[in-house]
Amino acid sequence: MYIVSDEIQKSEEIEIHEDVKEIIFSSPYKEEIIAWLLKHGFHESFIEDIQNEEQSIVYEESESFKLLVFKYFKRSSEHPLYFIDTNIIMIITEKKLFFLCEEKDVIQRIVARFRRRYKKGDSIPYVTYTLIDILIDATMGMVDLVDDKLEIIEDTIFAEEFDEEETQKSLYFARRSLNRISKVSVQENDVINKLYNHYPSTVRKKLKFEFIDLKEHLSFLINESKAYLERTGYLQNLIMGYMSNRMNQTMQRLTGITLIFLPLSFIVGNYGMNFKYMPELEWKYGYFAVWILNIIIALGLYLWLRKKRWI
Repeated sequence: MYIVSDEIQKSEEIEIHEDVKEIIFSSPYKEEIIAWLLKHGFHESFIEDIQNEEQSIVYEESESFKLLVFKYFKRSSEHPLYFIDTNIIMIITEKKLFFLCEEKDVIQRIVARFRRRYKKGDSIPYVTYTLIDILIDATMGMVDLVDDKLEIIEDTIFAEEFDEEETQKSLYFARRSLNRISKVSVQENDVINKLYNHYPSTVRKKLKFEFIDLKEHLSFLINESKAYLERTGYLQNLIMGYMSNRMNQTMQRLTGITLIFLPLSFIVGNYGMNFKYMPELEWKYGYFAVWILNIIIALGLYLWLRKKRWI
């Protein structure tokens, strides 16, 4: 799809030159890529591994190549806070770097960022650092997006203007994404350490500060994703506390209403008894007196409950 030598070229047909430094961005299923790998001693089992969608993050090395597997996070169509990862395969030889990904749009995003940073004299190890840094920066952007969304969710909870079901759903997907990012970052940190330690001393000396930068970014990702994971738990507890408080207020109002009608029911119940001698029944104003008594009792209880903020 894209071949970088002295400049970036886009082409559907990939022509790989033998003794020229090239960075090739393509799919692991591209026939030209597979043919080149088989021609240069890569076994069919290796091809199957790099095409495996369940391939875990890994670092492998032989005399002729290095294999790095990273993850690229992109937003899922299922929910704005749900990020899914796709495999990024980097096969590094003396003069070649294959950057392979099944997702065409991911390749285009990476190349667009790589275009701004690539210089003609960049060595293969430095290009490797650049691409890893682009991947990590993309993940950091996802974490920052989650942080912004959590700020909004927290504000809506305190403003009591949130949809409980939608908010719980958002926190669920945020937790899934942050948990995955945290695990992936720990594994990628291990891969970067192995890559750096397997470089010759001259390369390590040249790229020392670049790899320190990578490790700092990964450390930030690990710490921030764990912190935001705890924050989602806090927000879930906040929602539960808010809902519990609202339920308590509802029960309090129902109790207050019951308290108002309880003495009224008692008074009316007395006049539902079938006794022969009940003086009030013969009284001309008995009916109106009972109504006045009920109103006074109900109004008095209502004002008292309002003062106590029960209703």
